[in-house]
Amino acid sequence: MLAQSPPKIHTPEEYRQLEATAEFRHEYRDGVIVKMPGGTINHNRITGNVYAFLKFALRGKDAEPFTSDLRLWIPQFRRGTYPDVMVIRGEPIFHEGRQDEVLNPSLIVEVLSKSTEEFDLEDKFRFYRSIPQFCEYVLINQYEFWVQHYLKTDARQWLFQDYTTAEDTVSLGSIDVEISLCDIYEGIKFSSEAVEG
Repeated sequence: MLAQSPPKIHTPEEYRQLEATAEFRHEYRDGVIVKMPGGTINHNRITGNVYAFLKFALRGKDAEPFTSDLRLWIPQFRRGTYPDVMVIRGEPIFHEGRQDEVLNPSLIVEVLSKSTEEFDLEDKFRFYRSIPQFCEYVLINQYEFWVQHYLKTDARQWLFQDYTTAEDTVSLGSIDVEISLCDIYEGIKFSSEAVEG
């Protein structure tokens, strides 16, 4: 059996320089640069639906949604990642003054892919919980009606609720907004033979 060579270790600054000119986005995982997988049309539609809904719902409020073009830096775990949608309450806090890297989302939404589902639910959620302002996590399945919702209480406990029908409504407590699964899944066609892109 051939021995696999260890991945090359990069500094955060090397990673940022690569991202500035890269054709595809990458995550930074404590020295290791990992190419992000491409998304499906359902992934893109769901992300767009959620962002558009929140952009309209939060007009005039002290909170703003951002798409996956904006990088999130997680100092405690030395991670750079691109959540599908995140909401920042108040002003963005930029990492080391950079305009492309923020530190303070309160709400993060991830649209699950077969290849990232376990990582998003376990490791990434643990990393996100190290962010002081982070208090709400929404995971959306792109293959069926299924939304998993986590909300941090004042007692620093995480409450879980899942939603599985088009008639369900998710109450986003951190921003005082309700979004129905009909709005989340608008335009989505489910396939019994869903294939990752």
